[in-house]
Amino acid sequence: MGHRTIRNRAAGLIAFAASLCALLLPVEAAAWGAYGHRTTADVALENVSPRTRDGIARLLRYEDRLGTPECEVKTLEDAAVWPDCIRRTGWRWGYTGAWHYRTAPICKAYDAGENCSGGNCVTAQVDRNLRLLADESLPANVRLEAMAFLVHFVGDVHMPLHSGDKDDRGGNDRKAAYDIVPGLNLHSIWDGPLAERAITQTRDPVVRRYSAAERAELAGGDAAEWGRESWQISREIVYPLAFDEDACEGDLPFETRLTQEDIVAALPVVERRIRQAGLRMARLLDEAFAPGALPEPERR
Repeated sequence: MGHRTIRNRAAGLIAFAASLCALLLPVEAAAWGAYGHRTTADVALENVSPRTRDGIARLLRYEDRLGTPECEVKTLEDAAVWPDCIRRTGWRWGYTGAWHYRTAPICKAYDAGENCSGGNCVTAQVDRNLRLLADESLPANVRLEAMAFLVHFVGDVHMPLHSGDKDDRGGNDRKAAYDIVPGLNLHSIWDGPLAERAITQTRDPVVRRYSAAERAELAGGDAAEWGRESWQISREIVYPLAFDEDACEGDLPFETRLTQEDIVAALPVVERRIRQAGLRMARLLDEAFAPGALPEPERR
């Protein structure tokens, strides 16, 4: 065996080991993970109007008034991961934890109003923060905070396991291997490695300006509908792929492995959800920054 061959094999092993180490990092460190959230924000920024882009830039100038120097908000990308970053300061931001999901049992009839007491769920918070962002009478830092929550929660509601599960905390209690990579769980796989691979390996770039026809196909609906879509994906794709059976026919094991075949089958689903999240985010941002965006209050 020649020295060049040995060197090439060694380089390949080093690269493979590095990729394994990256996958085995805690989810929050890679933390849809940070890469997925940042990508959806990039998609949105490519597809908003010039007026909206200017409005975003103006609000970002008030970053220092958020009082979170450990969690920067210098770009829309930063804003998309800010709500996860601040959760590390639990004594201040712990109350926002329930805002990131609205998980419903996949083996029961879907109820859009369930598991959202007092508006403490992701779909309600998308609507709430859209209204806050659109209200120009509010201080700029309040609107900036609302913008960060909005773009993050639009991403969260498109991640299937934030909306549907089988009594396992959104898949967090199901240990799972990502092909030969052990030590993960079902939630972290869909949040991280699957999203990253779907974004980086697609032939059609995810971050780009989309046509009017593409936006018409992908950008419709409201938060409640997006949550139902994610719930249905969990029921029909996430759990059957992971366990090779109908999740609602009986109990599932608490440990599994996603094969390469499972991963490849899941990638188009993940890719579509990321595109939808970015384009839907762009539409909501355009609505929020449009003249007279805030609807008239309801009369009582």
